[in-house]
Amino acid sequence: MSRSVRAAVLRDAIGLGVAVGLYGVAFGAAADAAGLDPWQALAMSLLMFTGASQFALVGVLGAGGSGPAAIGSALLLGTRNTVYGVRLAPLLAPRGLLRRLGLAQWVIDETTALAVAAPDRGLARLGFLAGGATIYAVWNATTLVGALGAAALGETAQAALDAVVPAAFLALLWPRLRAGAEELAVARRVALGGAAVALALTPFVPAGVQVVAAVVAVALAGRPRPEQREAAA
Repeated sequence: MSRSVRAAVLRDAIGLGVAVGLYGVAFGAAADAAGLDPWQALAMSLLMFTGASQFALVGVLGAGGSGPAAIGSALLLGTRNTVYGVRLAPLLAPRGLLRRLGLAQWVIDETTALAVAAPDRGLARLGFLAGGATIYAVWNATTLVGALGAAALGETAQAALDAVVPAAFLALLWPRLRAGAEELAVARRVALGGAAVALALTPFVPAGVQVVAAVVAVALAGRPRPEQREAAA
């Protein structure tokens, strides 16, 4: 692999990692508002490390929900990481139980996107590891900052953080929009399928549940057609 391609993968991974990791400030503030101590918020980020599930848990607690209800919501949203793990296992090919467990801790939306977007297996591993390490470090650091300084985080700052993650994902998606015609057609089917399901369910289900349902739609929309499978064979 050329140094320029490797550098580009590292740049994307670290850039996305920093952008996403900064959102830990909002989680720390949300955890404080839900009544959690700073050490509890930090423990969640260290051990759970999946933003949607973390926000779901503190959201239910903050609304007065019970512990089992909060845990159930978090587990429901975390099911999509299992789907990601199935996709990443042959790509990353970790050896040994300890290595598998270590990599599993970093299987989230962003690291999956970085790995799948990479042009080959070696760069997929590089993007996954660099992105995972960056997000994990920044997310946990900013979780503590947010939990300790929640009162100083105004609505304007929270709104700015809300725009960071979508903007980072758009930057990662942009090179895909210049892909070949066949690959672009598949990407459109995947995007439209997931978006349609998510939008249709949004008025009727709790926040985040539509993400899990959209994963199923994405899997179906991105599945190769029979003629494509025959050609690949």
